[in-house]
Parts: sequence; C-alpha cells; structure tokens
Amino acid sequence: MKKPIIYLTRKIPNEILVPYQDSFDFRMWEEEETPVPRDVLLEVVKEADGVLCLLTENIDRELLENAPHLKVVANMAVGYDNIDIEAAQEKDIIVTNTPDVLTETTADLAFSLLTAAARRIVEANDYIRAGKWDHWSPYLLAGSDIHGKKVGIVGMGRIGESIARRAKGFGMPIMYHNRSRKPGAEKDLGASYMGFDELLREADFVVSVIPLTTETKKLFNKDAFQKMKTSAIFINVSRGGVVDEKALYHALNENTIHAAGLDVFEEEPIDANHPLVKLDNVVCLPHIGSASVETRTKMLKLCMDNLLAVFSGESPITPVKNP
Repeated sequence: MKKPIIYLTRKIPNEILVPYQDSFDFRMWEEEETPVPRDVLLEVVKEADGVLCLLTENIDRELLENAPHLKVVANMAVGYDNIDIEAAQEKDIIVTNTPDVLTETTADLAFSLLTAAARRIVEANDYIRAGKWDHWSPYLLAGSDIHGKKVGIVGMGRIGESIARRAKGFGMPIMYHNRSRKPGAEKDLGASYMGFDELLREADFVVSVIPLTTETKKLFNKDAFQKMKTSAIFINVSRGGVVDEKALYHALNENTIHAAGLDVFEEEPIDANHPLVKLDNVVCLPHIGSASVETRTKMLKLCMDNLLAVFSGESPITPVKNP
C-alpha cells in the first residue's frame, strides 16, 4: 500500500522521523534555518497528503487549492494565524497545532524577558563587552524592581496562567484581562479581573499573551500606551501584530512608557536596522518563546502524532477549529 506523502517545510532531525518512517513517505526542505521558498512550496504540495509547517509558511487559500491530495496540515505552533482555517475547512483539510507542550517553556521565556527588560540585563552585558566598565557609581545601570510590582496579563490562557504563577513567586499582585473570567486563577493565584483600560493604568508590567485576531490586531496602540504608567514595562510574547510598532517606538522614545521586552514583531524576521532594535530600553528576541531543545522536540513529535492519527483513521490529538 502506498504510504502518504508528508512534506516537511524545514529540516528535522532524523531521529524524530525514524519512528514514523514505516507509515509515511517524507519529503523535506533541506534547510534548517531558511524557510522554503513560496514557489517551491506551491509546487511540492501538489503531491502532498500532509504538510508539517512552521509559522513562516503562509498556508493560504491559493496554496490549499493547489493541493488536491492534502488531508492535514500540522502547524508547529500554538497560534495558527498563518493558516486560512476557513479555506481548509471548506476543503475538508484538518489543521492541527501544538498547545500545552510549550506552555511552561514560553512562560519561562516571558518572565525572563520581563526580568531582562526591568533590570537592564542585556544592556549591562553589552556594557562590559564594550569595555566600558571602568568605574562604579550608585546608579550605574540601575533598573526597576520586579518583586512586589503589579503585573497585568492580557490573555489569561494556559501561558498567561503560567506567567501568573511565576509572578506570584515574586510577590507580585496579579491583574488580568481576558475574554472570560478565570475563577480558578482568581482563587488559586489571587488574580484580579480588570477591564483592559483599567489594567493598563494600574499595571507596572503589562504582558501580552493574546492570539492575533481581527479584534486584537494593534490592540496595543498609541491610546493604549498613553494609558500606561510612565514607569510601565511592556512585554509581548504573543504575536507582533497585536502591537502598533510605530506607536510603541514613539512611546518608548518619548518616555511615555519606560521599557519593553519583545519576542515577536509585526514582520519577521527583523534586522539590526529595525527602529525598536536601536532603542536602549528595549530587549529584542527572535521569536524564541518555545525554543528549548526539550519543548521543540515535543512539538515536533506532537505534529507527527497528529499526522499519524489522521492517516490511521483516528481523530487528531490537537485539532484547530474555526472560532
């Protein structure tokens, strides 16, 4: 019996593929760091029964209509704004993602980014590397305290709650805004539900963990930053599209807010000439929220298990449904 053809849009370690080789015929873009070119992807999907992709691939209507055999798209991410879910459903193509397995790792990164932005960790490291440390003074690279400060989490899903647990350990009062209230978080973590504007006014740290949707696009705009404290630090580990980057740049440059830590951007990748990179009060990371060896391996295996379930006639483990 002919094995389903699975196209992998990035080079994946062979040890992950070996357990599934009897079930699938793998085809792969042989670059680990460079995304598959659009024209190549449009061509290879014509033969593919399944695709394992990253956020860098735009799985849009054009591509889906160009893939007559495609039955499932396994997205190696929690978010799926790179996929036209409506078009996939019209063609009875199953879409899966990778929730849960990256929750704690992403929360680790979010809190690390918060810490780095508050205590000027990267700036201090660069200070030494540039050979500038030839004296000591009372306020040399003095940052902001974290313990006891108010954290406002926008998007109290799995990752948001995990960030809140870390904040509790730092003695931080926890506020959150979400589409629906989370009684469990309120009971277990002492989290206080607030309206969006109220949270912006009260929080010392504003952390974005919301998905990118029509409603959340550029939610953090000029008006939002003006509502924040001048001492506030903004952290984004969700999607770059939820932020108006021009407004954020002006807010940081004009001291409307104090600092920012960003793992995501409107257009990725960015380079050293991006305006936000040039600001000393911003810590920029290359979208590495889930980037631990252990978690990325779990994400890939979950993608493979989703593919295996579908082609074995079973329900996928983590299907995406059109909201």
